[in-house]
Amino acid sequence: MKEFWAIISVPDNIPIVALLLAVLFFLYVALVQAFRTDRLIKEGREDEIYDEMIK
Repeated sequence: MKEFWAIISVPDNIPIVALLLAVLFFLYVALVQAFRTDRLIKEGREDEIYDEMIK
């Protein structure tokens, strides 16, 4: 664990770690929205997809 912390705490690697966290966050947001849309389609409520997206 000390070696891992030594690698990610180097100033050159901090932006890379921040970018990785940002990618994971936005991937999570996209997947949540995709599952909501899939649920609406499965329930036959396609007309409510746009309303769900702008919430």
